[in-house]
Amino acid sequence: MNLIAGVDIGNATTEVAIANVSDRNRQDFLASGIVKTSGIKGTRQNIHGVIAALKQALKKLDRSIEDLKLVRVNEAAPVIGDVAMETITETIITESTMIGHNPSTPGGMGLGIGVTVPIKDLQYSKPNEEVIVLIPRTVDFEDAAKSMNFVLHQGVNINGAIVQKDDGVLINNRLEKKIPIVDEVKLIDKVPIGMKAALEVAPAGGVVEVLSNPYGIATVFELSGEETKMIVPISRALIGNRSAVIIKTPKGDVKERHIPAGKIFFEGKKRRAEINVDEGAKKMMDTLNATAPVNDIKGEPGTNAGGMLERVRQVMSELTKQHPRDIMIQDMLAVDTFVPQKVKGGLAEEFSMENAVGIAAMVKADKLQMQMIADELEKELDVQVEVGGVEADMAIRGALSTPGTNIPVAILDLGAGSTDASFMNKEGKVKYVHLAGAGNMVTMLINSELGLDDMALAEDIKKYSLAKVESLYHIRHEDGTVQFFEHPLDPKIFARVVILKKNEMIPIPYDFSIEKLRMVRRQAKEKVFVTNALRSLRMVYPTGNVRDIEFVVLLGGSSLDFEVPQLITDALSQHGVVAGRGNIRGIEGPRNAVATGLILSMNEKGGDSL
Repeated sequence: MNLIAGVDIGNATTEVAIANVSDRNRQDFLASGIVKTSGIKGTRQNIHGVIAALKQALKKLDRSIEDLKLVRVNEAAPVIGDVAMETITETIITESTMIGHNPSTPGGMGLGIGVTVPIKDLQYSKPNEEVIVLIPRTVDFEDAAKSMNFVLHQGVNINGAIVQKDDGVLINNRLEKKIPIVDEVKLIDKVPIGMKAALEVAPAGGVVEVLSNPYGIATVFELSGEETKMIVPISRALIGNRSAVIIKTPKGDVKERHIPAGKIFFEGKKRRAEINVDEGAKKMMDTLNATAPVNDIKGEPGTNAGGMLERVRQVMSELTKQHPRDIMIQDMLAVDTFVPQKVKGGLAEEFSMENAVGIAAMVKADKLQMQMIADELEKELDVQVEVGGVEADMAIRGALSTPGTNIPVAILDLGAGSTDASFMNKEGKVKYVHLAGAGNMVTMLINSELGLDDMALAEDIKKYSLAKVESLYHIRHEDGTVQFFEHPLDPKIFARVVILKKNEMIPIPYDFSIEKLRMVRRQAKEKVFVTNALRSLRMVYPTGNVRDIEFVVLLGGSSLDFEVPQLITDALSQHGVVAGRGNIRGIEGPRNAVATGLILSMNEKGGDSL
């Protein structure tokens, strides 16, 4: 009997299966292991993770690495997780001409137009002068209201106020004339004095209408057609706000510096094509499909797209010691998303939601690179190591150990970096494909769309359901069900949206509604997993029609997600396809398929790649 290990190096985890294989090739599986992948998949850094996973599995058998006869590793295609999945947008940098702001509790309502005057100089204003008052944090709300009421009696028209502290409602309640007041303007000292300003506050539940409309701004400030074109980024930043301030500075123009999103060039085996990123994700994916099979993907130099794809080559060339010229990008997934862009010149740290395209890029698998890893592993372990088969090919062989499966069968291996699909026909011939974009990309989209700048929090939002803490004794889950508790909850999480992670409640440190978080999470999963599921199945099935597939088995870490299998099953059921989560060897669930397949396929030849 020979102790054989199958090792699957993934983007997020490294999985191991260990079996006793007889001389007649009868496999008897004994144990499995799983650890976090060390480094980027398909590079030498993976060795530490492989050793740790082998030790973990062998420990269950009271065996050591010396007892192994052979280790088989998968032929891994790296997907750049951290670097490639970046939102690409046209960067519009608006110099400080206009500001928009949306505090949670503005005062009063309506539209006010006037010249900006600090409250200390208010007494010098002339009767019938139209003014907007600036109130710094050093002035108490009582004193501010008294000063304003005094000059109102002198005949000065106070049409609005900009307040540094959160005092808008308090001041408004003490004024004899009701005016719009925008508070929480942190950088009030940067507000230009003696300039024309417009200030709008909508009623509770409403949104600004005049200042979120370019022609509304043009009317207030008497702008020309050319100037109106320039203020479109400002009006866009104010859409959906309850309050806004716009100030025209002496320059009176909006300076913009554009870093274009750029073009992406596809070099297919039969044809070439190019597409501008501004045309959106759908057009980009249509162009990619039209040029398939793809040899390489490049970006336009000096643009966001070019910079991103160049960085992918740079990172991979450093890791693999190859020239960037020799690094080929074989697939990418583009999805439309939004990114919060800081409005430059904003005086209260405002953000505008800009359209963007999220891109994941996959570097072509390098058999030589995997052989180098295998050779190094062999030296370190003093055990024979060979590169087994291609991931998707191995996964289908592992998937067939799920009770109830039969050929012909298709599998979807939903990982962290790539979505792999394979199809095995009645003759046992396998066709497979690896596509860029999976769990890591979903995390990236959630992170960018919510503007979190915290990948760990985005990962938790992706993996776990949400609830709102409505009292110290009950929470309302995102599906509307209410759960009561015997003991009071932590007061720190009262009235907060929380992530239900295992046995703890993690409060989200931002002011998002549960509906918004759920919508962003589900849309990110649909954009990545449902898109790639349909795209990959069309590519592996001989007729190219998803409707002709009967059974699909879902594998990989992402198929353990509480929503993804349901989203994919729903999408496939519209095509009349039965899909379900695999259960490798009847015990492992959807994990360990590739590691199992590497042992099962020891004497077989692989399938055909696309």
